[in-house]
Amino acid sequence: MPRSVNHVASRERRRKLLKETRGYFGRRKNVWTVAKNTWEKGQTYAYRDRKKKKGLFRALWIQRINAAARLEGISYSKLMGLIAKENIEINRKVLADLAVNHPETFKAVVKKAMGA
Repeated sequence: MPRSVNHVASRERRRKLLKETRGYFGRRKNVWTVAKNTWEKGQTYAYRDRKKKKGLFRALWIQRINAAARLEGISYSKLMGLIAKENIEINRKVLADLAVNHPETFKAVVKKAMGA
C-alpha cells in the first residue's frame, strides 16, 4: 500500500508559520527551513524575556523608591528595613507608584516607617 501523506495539513502548517514570519529580513520570511529556525529562536527569546521583564520592573521600582527616599534623607536599604520592622504591608510596585505620582503620601509612609 502506498504511503499516505497529508499535503493539506503540512501545507497549512507551513503557510501559518510563514505568515508569522512576515516582515523578517531576506530569506527568513519566505524560505521554510530558515523561517522555521528564525521563528523558533524568536519564541525562545520571547519566553526568556517574559521572565526577565519581571526583574527589570523590580529594578525600576527600586530605583524610583531609592531616588524618592534620598530626597527624604534616607537610603532605600534603610527605608525597606524600617518598613519591614514597622510591619507596613506595602509592595515595591505600589511604593514606587506613590513615590512618582503621590509624593505627599510617600512622605507619610516614610515618616510612619521612621516612627515619627
